[in-house]
Amino acid sequence: MKTLLLLPGDGIGPEIIAEAARVIDRLRADAGLELVTETALFGGCAYEAEGLPLSDDTLARARAADAVLMGAVGGPQWAGVAYDKRPEAGLLRLRAELDVFTNLRPAYCYPALADASTLKREVIEGLDMMIVRELTGGVYFGKPRGIETLENGERRGVNTHVYTSSEITRVARIAFAIARERKGVLWSAEKANVMEAGLLWREEVTRLGAEAYPEVALHHILADNCAMQLVKNPKQFDVILTDNLFGDILSDIMAMLTGSLGMLPSAALGEEGTPGIYEPIHGSAPDIAGQGIANPCAAILSLAMALRLQLGRPDCAERIERAIGQALADGYRTPDLLAGEGCTRVGTTGMGEAILERL
Repeated sequence: MKTLLLLPGDGIGPEIIAEAARVIDRLRADAGLELVTETALFGGCAYEAEGLPLSDDTLARARAADAVLMGAVGGPQWAGVAYDKRPEAGLLRLRAELDVFTNLRPAYCYPALADASTLKREVIEGLDMMIVRELTGGVYFGKPRGIETLENGERRGVNTHVYTSSEITRVARIAFAIARERKGVLWSAEKANVMEAGLLWREEVTRLGAEAYPEVALHHILADNCAMQLVKNPKQFDVILTDNLFGDILSDIMAMLTGSLGMLPSAALGEEGTPGIYEPIHGSAPDIAGQGIANPCAAILSLAMALRLQLGRPDCAERIERAIGQALADGYRTPDLLAGEGCTRVGTTGMGEAILERL
């Protein structure tokens, strides 16, 4: 029996995770899914109740689970809290403690959403790509970091962008392996022209490719050019490998190619046999929290990734993906998705119902 820890979090997190939980219940009933679910506080709500965004008890439960399904964390009400107590600090700690160093962010343009992007249909129709993002290093974790006051009274903020060769090669191995199973092409994005850490990234990825994956065509691209090319001609890419900061930015650009942030799931994975973290790539969206209009598709697709990669039920994952595709093809749209003629506007629960009906 597998165990999935649910961390709904803040903002729209509880709303979208509730829809994922309904999908789990349905799959238990009619697909024989044997899955135990537990729920814990995480993020700002945990800070309010427990004084920390991630308690030691919740961390222990995450370590003991087979996988973790998150909603989202954060909100303006915690903007004045010390950095180490903010909801985002809990997320960074969870990633670091579980050592989930590889972040898989797929982007698939459902045929029904080819007109939902602000780009032309011919640019994004048929899009199917993957960003492999390093998740536990780089500028988000590098030290020294902080805000200090200089002798002249001026304040200075410091963040350190740092990578070791082992941090680079362990995530690059996964990217090469994924590329080998797809189209045999890998793009590696960094800023080797102005950053020493970027130059090391390029050198280590080049060395690994030549030594272990000569059958994979490796292309290097500067991260800013990659951003431009994602908008200009996204289908030239299949798998993109990049660091923590650039992966964060590039995957948000990629999200808009598919129509909405509400459509993109993600998986954060560590060493084999350790629990991964699955979450939609969007934030807590406090401006719409509680209104029942958030798109639950990314959260439900994140559940599908967990079922495929760690919970041993790829058949259930395929059912979920087909059901979402059919719901979109039948015209169901949450407010974040452009709706054309014949489409039906629904909220969070309405989209969940449409997906459940098609499972």
